[in-house]
Amino acid sequence: IWGDEHEERSFSDIWEGGLDGYLIWLNARLYEMKRLLKPTGSIYVHCDWHASHYIKVEMDKIFGYENLRNEIVWCYTTASTPHIRQFVRCTDHIIWYSKSNKWTFNKDDVRIPYKGGKPHGGQRWSDGDETLDEWRERKGEQGKIPENWWHFPKVGTSIERIGYPTQKPEKLLERIIRASSNEGDVVLDAFAGGGTTPVVAQRLGRRWIAMDQSRVAVAVTAERLKHAALERGLEDAPVPDFTVEHWGVYESAKLAETPDADFREFVLACYDARIPSADAGIHGYKGASARTPVWVGPAGGAPVSADDVNGFAQAIARLDRYAGEEGLRDGVMLAWGFGPGAREAARELREREAASIAFVRLEQVRIDSDEFRAHVASQSTERGDYTAFLTFVQPPLVEVAWRRLRPLHYEFDASDTLLQNADASIVNAQWDFDYDGRVFRAARGEWFRRKGKGGGAVLDAQHAFPRAGRWRVACRVQDDKGGEGERVIEVVAE
Repeated sequence: IWGDEHEERSFSDIWEGGLDGYLIWLNARLYEMKRLLKPTGSIYVHCDWHASHYIKVEMDKIFGYENLRNEIVWCYTTASTPHIRQFVRCTDHIIWYSKSNKWTFNKDDVRIPYKGGKPHGGQRWSDGDETLDEWRERKGEQGKIPENWWHFPKVGTSIERIGYPTQKPEKLLERIIRASSNEGDVVLDAFAGGGTTPVVAQRLGRRWIAMDQSRVAVAVTAERLKHAALERGLEDAPVPDFTVEHWGVYESAKLAETPDADFREFVLACYDARIPSADAGIHGYKGASARTPVWVGPAGGAPVSADDVNGFAQAIARLDRYAGEEGLRDGVMLAWGFGPGAREAARELREREAASIAFVRLEQVRIDSDEFRAHVASQSTERGDYTAFLTFVQPPLVEVAWRRLRPLHYEFDASDTLLQNADASIVNAQWDFDYDGRVFRAARGEWFRRKGKGGGAVLDAQHAFPRAGRWRVACRVQDDKGGEGERVIEVVAE
């Protein structure tokens, strides 16, 4: 099941390449979705009035004209403006295709009540003493199958609202998931956006895969899933059982098969670091005087662990003792991913002033990027020199200022955060005002905030602590290049 909640790639962005470019972009994804679907699977594509007819034509070609199950019209109300010159647009389209002529449709799971208390357009039941509910039970009538037009209000100001610009109402996704999947089935949303699909799928007992190229979308989705589990009383259980993976899009398999020694040499060359002759636990040195130790994770993508961090810190300490140096030494760890234990170990080292370890997540340049096109146009791919396509995403250096407004009420501000990625800008900030050091739980209203319609990220927040005392406040900041940084401070509320 394919949703469309993507934040950063709008229809107008894709359309700039013209109709042919748009259809190429679309078809590549539709063909892949068809390959992934099981024989009884379904695909739902959400779009607005701009694109529905183009998408339907392409899906007829890919999935087969005969496998179109419904074109669903999602209706909602919206305000009109005084100067409008056409009928108010208040519908979107959801196009539903099955992969084959055998598809899952759980009609009894999506029945809706009859309107006006009259079944089947006003038919009366035979026994005058029989109630309407008794008649329905005898006839097996528990409601009707919905038509292909659905009225679901937009999220608007409801309790569901998280501020994400393309957020869908949960009841809309609930009807789709109930109708076309069973408990234990896998639901895939390739444009996860604000995370409505996995949240609803988790609640309905489905397995799920959610993906998005936006780091903000991933962060927002993770927070919604954690909150959904906590609200169901799963405080001490895994919250819930999911992992967050960051994947490259170009030659990942080949890089994963590279021997670790060769992979380290490749990464260090990309990072412009010097390879040492013999330093156990240190893979390279970076900087003008080549004094910053560098460590490179495995090629296969296993996340960095706490043991890896502590081992690297011990190697740095041995180096300092040998050189007769004292003080806090910086170190850099490059890897595809970093586990929670690794981040906690780095935080403890920093607090003990044993070492300052920076994490740099490796990320590959997109195959449809301008950089890739320029490379292909300028040289033969037979040379195999793709080191320029490995980019290094630096985390923002989060700075948090705060001030007391009145008893127990404080204002926090992360606008002094330093961005390390070139041409980056902050796109989101999240806050946890009672951080336990293990699980980051953003306040519900702090997942995704904007300064008005189309405005920038809101980097300040106000919070009233429930009682006086010491509180740990954590702030996470994401930039538009994929970097994410975190800062934890201690506030004595009074």
